[in-house]
Amino acid sequence: MSTEQVVFLVADLALIIVVARLFGMLARRFGQPAVIGEVLAGICLGPTLLGGLSGTLFPADVRPLLSALAQVGVALFMFTVGLDVDRKLLRGQGKIAVATSVCSILLPLALGAGAGLLLAGSHPGPDRLGFVSFVAVAMSITAFPVLARILADRGLRDTRLGGLAIACAAIGDVVAWALLGVVVFVVSGSGGDSWRLLLFVPYAAVMLLLVRPVLRRLLDRRGPGTGGYAVVLAGLLASGALTEWMGLHLIFGAFLFGAVVPHEVTWVRTELQSHLGKLNDVLLLPVFFLIAGLQVDLAVIGWDGLGELALVLAAAITGKFGGAYLGARGSGLPSPDSARLGILLNTRGLTELVVLGVGLSLGVLDGELYSVMVVMAVLTTAMAGPLLRFTRSRSPTPSAVSAA
Repeated sequence: MSTEQVVFLVADLALIIVVARLFGMLARRFGQPAVIGEVLAGICLGPTLLGGLSGTLFPADVRPLLSALAQVGVALFMFTVGLDVDRKLLRGQGKIAVATSVCSILLPLALGAGAGLLLAGSHPGPDRLGFVSFVAVAMSITAFPVLARILADRGLRDTRLGGLAIACAAIGDVVAWALLGVVVFVVSGSGGDSWRLLLFVPYAAVMLLLVRPVLRRLLDRRGPGTGGYAVVLAGLLASGALTEWMGLHLIFGAFLFGAVVPHEVTWVRTELQSHLGKLNDVLLLPVFFLIAGLQVDLAVIGWDGLGELALVLAAAITGKFGGAYLGARGSGLPSPDSARLGILLNTRGLTELVVLGVGLSLGVLDGELYSVMVVMAVLTTAMAGPLLRFTRSRSPTPSAVSAA
């Protein structure tokens, strides 16, 4: 690295931290999750507002360095998502959680596939099936961490409705990442190294059956010190590197490692997750938002783009909200709580940006459609808070599920 690269890298990191923090605080002032402001900060530092100045602030030879830091941030984020997938969340939720999760995946998949077929004509690519499949999966995403933050902010996390929403999101996350893995396999399966993709299934089995019990004993012995932290960090990065080598993406390895960390080792979820979360939230994820924002140029979206945005929003909102509502109502949940559950599961946030980044890196999405999908992710996340306030104000007496 040259001295100029070091200067720009360090100065850019300082700028990213400050701007992301300011936009995050502003978002909270308007009752929105900080992630909304941080995503908008990344977009504002990109060509949408700054035009050519964006290239001056973030030179081309520095962007790969920022991208590398962003990938580490995504790996840590996906590790915490996997760490939060707890089978105990499903206890007591029964058929409501399963039915709601299934419906909130199937309907957006179907509507997303229809939207993908309509969009394929204006966004031709080498793999039409991969494109349609990717759009379908992108519609079915729920942002598990952002959902948890919204529930905490609204005082719903310890209610039965909050527990049900978390359980549905956990099931949905696992299914969505599995489906995304299939899509990546479809898109990447034509290369000479496609045989590596087949290694993921035995790798996952080894992680669950062998690595998990070994990890439990090792982490119990090491405890919440630097030795235990080193084991977890090295493990999640190595797992991410392996799945990247397989041709899937490092997010799958990081997520899988988080999922196999035994929940009996409580310090991992408390101390380590807290420390990692602070570093990631302040530094690495804002870098990811910047990299995402640099690839978004809303200025080039014309009337056709607005029409595509309307189509994407209609498919995303109708599919996720409608699927969750129908599944919950069919399982006997009262209508107000079914509506609130649909609103919560329609939250996409950062998780959607991770998925869209995968699509962009694979060449499934072009720049214009990527920008449209990022706007969809921001709007569906921003809708949750106001709609929850509206539905609660329309219901003067809390239902049994909300009050439980």
